[in-house]
Amino acid sequence: MLQILAVFYFVSNSPDVTTPLRAPLGKAPVQSGPAGNGGLHKPEGSPNKDKVKTDYVASQFPMAMTPTDPGWDDLAGIKDGPRMNATFVTLARNSDVWEIAKSIRQVEDRFNRRYNYDWVFLNDKPFDDQFKTITSSLVSGKTHYGLIPEEHWSFPEWIDQDKAAKVRQDMKERKIIYGDSISYRHMCRFESGFFFRQELMLNYEYYWRVEPSVELFCDIHYDPFRVMHENKKKYSFVLSLYEYYETIPTLWDSVKKFIKNHPEHVAAGNSMNFLSDDGGDTYNKCHFVSPPNLPHSPPPY
Repeated sequence: MLQILAVFYFVSNSPDVTTPLRAPLGKAPVQSGPAGNGGLHKPEGSPNKDKVKTDYVASQFPMAMTPTDPGWDDLAGIKDGPRMNATFVTLARNSDVWEIAKSIRQVEDRFNRRYNYDWVFLNDKPFDDQFKTITSSLVSGKTHYGLIPEEHWSFPEWIDQDKAAKVRQDMKERKIIYGDSISYRHMCRFESGFFFRQELMLNYEYYWRVEPSVELFCDIHYDPFRVMHENKKKYSFVLSLYEYYETIPTLWDSVKKFIKNHPEHVAAGNSMNFLSDDGGDTYNKCHFVSPPNLPHSPPPY
């Protein structure tokens, strides 16, 4: 399901496709964090409370996009200029705390220490005090902790459990990556259709997904959220790999069926040639969901 949504969006490039449903299918309880870091996002509690704006003149706040641009080497202190209504978001378990601490340190050192964006953490189990204490001490913005509702992290009621178990066993025997993993399937389903419906996420227009154990090998000299806003971009990704086709045997048939049934969502000048080498008849296995992802979501107002 994750790949279906991602692939179809890239093919269509349609604003309608990227508009999330604003009525959650169940509210995620919000956990409080140390020193009041939990709860719904309140602008007065964020270091960027007075900087979030969209009605600014970009030329008055130039960004250094290349090494020859003025200010490229100016990496000290808090960066001047507007901020977007944006957050980092991480799906993690309590046991991931030290791996996510490494990721936070990387992101803060390479970028966020100069921009102070918030960070949302989501888990299908309540976060413990150790996780909240460690993560909140590392993030320069505000931290928020959400509990994923069970209906967002489970099998839908219409799934044939016996058939699903047989498929997992078959994939395990064929040594297909994540073939017998139930938690991986829950994660893919959540990331494809539910993470942006979480109560905490409804407060933000842009989000940058960060996973445990990521590394950034160079400084980020400009604000990617601003780049997306100013250039009207909807989705950003790092690189493209070849998909494990055995994990998605019915993907492209589902995409083609959706396109046939909903031509109104297919925009002219779309990126079909990026995903197919024969005009859409077959899928070329181009896989582009590698984190960090920077999706854009219209504000909930």
